[in-house]
Amino acid sequence: MLLLILLAAGVAAYFWISIARPYQGSPSQGVFVDLPHGASSRAVARLLKQNGVIRSATAFEIYARRHPKRRLQAGEYFFNQPISGHDVFWQIADGHVFEQPFTVREGETMFDIARDLEAGKYMTAAEFLTAAKNPELIHDLAPNAKTLEGYLYPATYNLPRHPVAVELTAEMVKKFKEEWVRIRTAAPIAPASGLTEHLVTLASLVERETPRPEERPLVAGIFENRLSKNMRLQCDPTVIYALEQNGQYKGTLTGADLQIDSSYNTYQHTGLPPGPIGNPGQESLNAAINPTKTQFLYFVANTQGGHFFAASLEEHNRNVTKYRQLLKNPAGASAPAAMPAPDNGAPAGPITPSPSGAAHRGTKR
Repeated sequence: MLLLILLAAGVAAYFWISIARPYQGSPSQGVFVDLPHGASSRAVARLLKQNGVIRSATAFEIYARRHPKRRLQAGEYFFNQPISGHDVFWQIADGHVFEQPFTVREGETMFDIARDLEAGKYMTAAEFLTAAKNPELIHDLAPNAKTLEGYLYPATYNLPRHPVAVELTAEMVKKFKEEWVRIRTAAPIAPASGLTEHLVTLASLVERETPRPEERPLVAGIFENRLSKNMRLQCDPTVIYALEQNGQYKGTLTGADLQIDSSYNTYQHTGLPPGPIGNPGQESLNAAINPTKTQFLYFVANTQGGHFFAASLEEHNRNVTKYRQLLKNPAGASAPAAMPAPDNGAPAGPITPSPSGAAHRGTKR
C-alpha cells in the first residue's frame, strides 16, 4: 500500500510539474506548431510534444479533458520561450495564433500592396494580384469594377505567417465596406445611391494628388468643377497608374508618357478614369463626398508639400512660373504659403513643408 501511495504521489507530482512548470524542449529560436481543424486534444497533445512545447502529452490531454467547454482552436502558434502546459493550453483555447502586423498605406495601389507582401515573404506578388483582379466581392457596390482597386482599405491587418490571398482581399474589402457605411452615414448630405464608383475613383485621385489633408476637399472640388465643364482632368497619377498596369513606370514622368494610349490617361480622355488608381483613406473619401465649393480650376505644386490654386489659366500660368522659380531657388520657399480660402468661407490652415509630396503631384498643364 505504501509503495502504491508513493507511486501515485510520484505520478501526481509528475503530472503537476508537466502542467504547472515552464518547459522548453524546442530550439531556443522558437518553434511554429500548426494545429489542423478538427484535431482532438490527443492529437494536439502529440503535436505539441513532438515539437518540444510540452513536457508530457498525457498530462496535457488530461488537463484538456478537465476543461470540456473550452475547445482547442486550430491555427499556427509560435512558442519561443519556456512556458507551462497550463499556459500552452489557454493560449490555444483562446486562439492566440501567430500574427504579424501588415500595413496598407493610404493611396497605395494593389501593385504596391503586392510588392510589400512579397517583400515581407507573406506571399508572392502574383498570388495577391490574382485575387485582387477578381472584382466579385464589390459588385454590390461597384457593378462595373474590373478589379478590387480602390476597395482594399488602408489599415493595419494582423496576418498569419502564410496568409491566403483571397482571404486577405476579403478582409480588406470587408473593412472598406464597414468604413464606407460609416463615412456615408456621417456625411452632412448623403450621396445618392449608385455614386459609389464615381466617389471612390475621385477619392483615389485626390489621395494621390495631395498629401495635405486640409487640401483634399479643395482638390476634390476642383476636379468636380473640371468634370462639370467637360475639361480634361490632366491628373499625373492617372498616367502613372496606366504605366504601372503595363509595368512601364520608371519613377518619373516624361512628356512622351503623357501621350500613352490608355483609358486611364486623363490627359488624353475627358472624365474620370474607368476605375480607382489607388486605395484612398478616410479623409480622401470624405473629401470626395463633401468637396469644397470653389471657383478654382487649376493647381500646381508649391514645393512645400502643398499647392498654389487658380481660377483662371492666366493665374495658373503665373503659379507655374512661381513653382519653377522655387525649384531653382529653394531658399525662396522658406516662408510657408497660405492655402487660398475656399469660396464657402471655411477656414483653411497653412501649408507647411512636407517631404511626402511627390514631385509630379498637382503639376496641372
